[in-house]
Amino acid sequence: MLIEAARAATLLLALAGLALAALWLWQDRLIYFPDRARPDAPPGVTALTLRTADGLDLLAWWQPPASPGQPVLLYLHGNGGHIGYRAERLRAFAARGWGVLMPAYRGYAGNPGRPSEAGLALDAHAALAWLGAQGVAPRRIALWGESLGSGVAVRLAAGTPGRVGALLLEAPYTSLLDLARLHHPLLPARWLLRDRYDSLARIGAVGVPVLVMIGGRDVLIPPAMSRRLAAAARPPVEVWEAPLAGHDELRAHGAIEAAAAFLDRAAQSIR
Repeated sequence: MLIEAARAATLLLALAGLALAALWLWQDRLIYFPDRARPDAPPGVTALTLRTADGLDLLAWWQPPASPGQPVLLYLHGNGGHIGYRAERLRAFAARGWGVLMPAYRGYAGNPGRPSEAGLALDAHAALAWLGAQGVAPRRIALWGESLGSGVAVRLAAGTPGRVGALLLEAPYTSLLDLARLHHPLLPARWLLRDRYDSLARIGAVGVPVLVMIGGRDVLIPPAMSRRLAAAARPPVEVWEAPLAGHDELRAHGAIEAAAAFLDRAAQSIR
């Protein structure tokens, strides 16, 4: 009996170890959900190539502003699909006269490489450098981070003081570790997770106006988590919440209009 119990316990431990090893090796598949097909640019939008510091050539879409005084968004998308899934957003931004640079991350949209926190940071830096090379004044550049992209945007804003004028965060989280603990409480996420996107630790270093956009019915990123991130930001910071919106529904509930009003209020920093 004791020998059989010991064997069973050993087998269970071995299986648990294998499961944890698999999670360690393949955790990227639980974080990033890229569509690897290369999308066609919408009419009037320029497809261009961004070169990253580690030598990757990435697809990006560029819509110039309607006039020199308009804001220019650097849009950092979420973990699913690719920039083609955001074409309607780009059109809505352009309809307001805003400029938009929408880079596709490594491993997405036909791009080389594999997504990772460090890699996405390099991708975002390449996009910001491209805007600088076009002569776009930092005060006119507004970072827009969508969901996972909010962590990329916070890291970029915190690490490049004086190079952007505003930060807009759509459904942001405190950290990926906090999300993993929330949704997978039985896993030792602290020991397993490589990419952490710790926005809570970084947002205090952001020195530009911040807008946090929250869906009151977001079950993926709880509203309380987004509010906690907003509370850690340096003033001026604004919180806009759509009580009936889920995670992917903020645009339908007025997020772009809220962003426009925020950018108008922060005009002295952006234009």
